[in-house]
Amino acid sequence: MTDREAGFSKIADVRRLFAEVDCDDGYALLDFGHGRRLERFGPFVLDRPAPAAKAPRLRPEIWDRADAYFDRGPRKTGKWLFARELPERWIVRLGPCRFELKLTEFGHVGMFPEQLPNWRRLTHAVRRCVEAKGTCRVLNLFAYTGGSTMACAAAGAEVVHIDAARNVVEWARRNAEHAGLADRPVRWIAEDAWKFVRRENKRGNRYDGIILDPPSYGHGPRGEVFRAKQHLDRLLEAAAALLTDEGPVFVLLTCHTPEFDTARLRACMTAAIRSSHGSSDAGKTTAGAMTIPLSDDADGSLPAGNMVMWMRPGTSAR
Repeated sequence: MTDREAGFSKIADVRRLFAEVDCDDGYALLDFGHGRRLERFGPFVLDRPAPAAKAPRLRPEIWDRADAYFDRGPRKTGKWLFARELPERWIVRLGPCRFELKLTEFGHVGMFPEQLPNWRRLTHAVRRCVEAKGTCRVLNLFAYTGGSTMACAAAGAEVVHIDAARNVVEWARRNAEHAGLADRPVRWIAEDAWKFVRRENKRGNRYDGIILDPPSYGHGPRGEVFRAKQHLDRLLEAAAALLTDEGPVFVLLTCHTPEFDTARLRACMTAAIRSSHGSSDAGKTTAGAMTIPLSDDADGSLPAGNMVMWMRPGTSAR
C-alpha cells in the first residue's frame, strides 16, 4: 500500500445507506496526472484512475482533499478506500441533466462529464429537427445512465433508450425522474444493441437521430458479446440504415476505445452513411477528441475519448 492509500480506510460494504445529498453544483475536474484524476462530484472529491493522465500533476498540494480513492485491482474491478463516510447515493446536476451517483466496483459513478459538449450538440440538433418536422425520434444505443437520453428528451425528442443491463436502465429512468422528465416520451428497454437494431430494420422503423456510445467490450442481457474492434462497423452501418429519408437527421458516435482515434471514427461514419444512404456528402461531419477541462480557468484538459457526428442539412454542429 502506498503512503497515499494509507490515509484512507476500506469500508467493506460500499452500499451502506447514509443520508442523501442533492447538489446543483455538479462537477469539477480539480487536477490530473501520474495516471489519476481528482474530481469533485457535488460536495464530494474522488481520486480515480485515468490512464490518459500521463503528465505531472499541476496542483499536488490539493490531492489530500479526496474523500474517497479507487484502488483498481488486476482486473477491471477494484475497491474504494474512504477518508470519510459517503452516502450510498447522491444527486448532482450537469448541463440539462440530473444524475443519481454511486460508487461502483468499476470506479465509475454514473456520470461522464466529457459528454457535456455532445449533449449541447444533441440539444441543438433535436430542436432544429422539431422545428423542421414537428417531431424528432431518437434511438440511443449503449445509453447507460441516460445523459444523452435526458438531453434529447428535454429538447423535445421522443427517445428509445437501449442498454443491456436492466439495473442500469432503471438507474437511467430514475435520473430522468430527478431531472423532471418522467412524463417525456421515452421507452426504457433492456436489450442487446445489435439484436434491437436488426429487429428495427426488419420492422421498417425509422429515426431522425441515432446515438451510439459503445464499450470496448461488453455483454448483452443474454450473454451476447460485443467487441468494438470486431463489431462496431456492422452495428453502425445497420443503425445508420434506420435513419429516415426525409428532413434533417443526425448520427452521434462516441468511443473510449484507444484504437478508435478521430480519423478512424470519421472513416467508420463515412462508410456507414454511404452504405445505407449512398453518400455522406449530403451531410456535415464533425469529429474531434473529447476532453474534460480543468476547473477554475486552469490551463489543461484531460483526454477522454473521441467523437464523430454526421448531420444532414437542417442541423449544424456547435
